[in-house]
Amino acid sequence: MATEDVLEHYHRRRDFSRTAEPRGERGSPSGDAPRFVVQIHDARTMHFDFRLEADGVLKSWAVPKGPSTDPHDKRLATPTEDHPLEYRTFEGVIPHGEYGAGTVIVWDEGTYRNLTTDRDGRPVPFTEALARGHASFRLDGHKLHGGYSLTRIRTGADGGDREAWLLVKHADARAAAGGTPDPYRARSARSGHTLRQVAAGARPE
Repeated sequence: MATEDVLEHYHRRRDFSRTAEPRGERGSPSGDAPRFVVQIHDARTMHFDFRLEADGVLKSWAVPKGPSTDPHDKRLATPTEDHPLEYRTFEGVIPHGEYGAGTVIVWDEGTYRNLTTDRDGRPVPFTEALARGHASFRLDGHKLHGGYSLTRIRTGADGGDREAWLLVKHADARAAAGGTPDPYRARSARSGHTLRQVAAGARPE
């Protein structure tokens, strides 16, 4: 697929003369250490944006309650358009009138490792795993660690309800009962600022 086609939906929704979001293009894979980012987005509705690098873009899901460290929590995750790799570091305010208007902070970031295997225990490439509807991976971030899975529970192919996935923590040594922090009190992994501070114009220290 051509580069411009991969991010066409992302580009079409934004006026880059007004928003500071990166325009970006499809990038080169990061090899053995693909990146992930979790951004808190105080838009029309508060949510977490969960993004995994794959195939030169950030595959993205909106997670209303945010990723949890508790394996008992099954977090609804709704796919959104692919984002450019440069979006991984975006933190700021999307202006009123623009798509997704509101404040964004980078709550967590790091690398991940694909853990997906088939029934015979053979590794499944990550993009193929997502296409099949189930991917397992290990996060190594500032705040999130250990195994997680994304599983598609609704395809949305019939023109009715939107496609839906579940994001669930594995019951491993990094599981904890803490769940997810209050997004209004959470601090950026990059700047140390809260949503309120970024909205007020705070700059990284």
